Amino acid sequence: MTQGSLFDAPAPSAVLDEPLAAQAARLPRDWHALLEPVWGTANWQRLAQFVDDARATGKPVFPHDVFHALHLTPLESVRVVILGQDPYHGVEQVDGTAVPQAHGLAFSVPRGVRIPPSLRNIYKEISAETGQPAPHSGNLEGWARQGVLLLNTVLTVEQGHAASHAKKGWEAVTDHLLHALAQRREHLVFLLWGSHAQAKAPLLTGTHLILQAPHPSPLSAHRGFLGCGHFAQANTWLARHGEPVIDWLATG
Repeated sequence: MTQGSLFDAPAPSAVLDEPLAAQAARLPRDWHALLEPVWGTANWQRLAQFVDDARATGKPVFPHDVFHALHLTPLESVRVVILGQDPYHGVEQVDGTAVPQAHGLAFSVPRGVRIPPSLRNIYKEISAETGQPAPHSGNLEGWARQGVLLLNTVLTVEQGHAASHAKKGWEAVTDHLLHALAQRREHLVFLLWGSHAQAKAPLLTGTHLILQAPHPSPLSAHRGFLGCGHFAQANTWLARHGEPVIDWLATG
């Protein structure tokens, strides 16, 4: 049972065709309360209708479990926030089964799915900082369970169409989440990689460590992401404020 909730995260099969509002209703109570100002807005109603209509017309929309990150990381357990943009939009064959790359955690993929290029560079930086071999799996649920909120600013995407659900209303939802989280908690670490994530910095008021670097994609990682030292800096900050450090090698 997830801390702060009466409900476990639903299995992907259980939420495959579930309306977005129903998924929101089953959020852990702490996150649901934090997002309470969102639920009654016209923006949320339009967004939910858009996502539900896309699924109703047969368009594959990923991830199936839209709020997976919030189920795995209770609000009061958050220590680090890694901000992504929108979910992966591809599908891979794993043991003869088509598996979506996106599973509700920024930068993460399900077990068995090939590690994406940006995550490979993240692992390369972690390996350089720790002197240890990089993890073999691209599944980052181990980070989420340690208090690393892996949040995309857009939480759904249509298969094969990158950023297809951008500017449909998700940004207002996640902007509210980020701002409310920053106001409620103290001494968090926010890792903002790339201009899209860095544009959210003004939302993060409070006593937090905000670390910025180029995006870890192959196009920009060598412009300052590799060598940024963010993972060690995050742990130094957490230790200074009496928080357990993150084991960045414990991913799955």
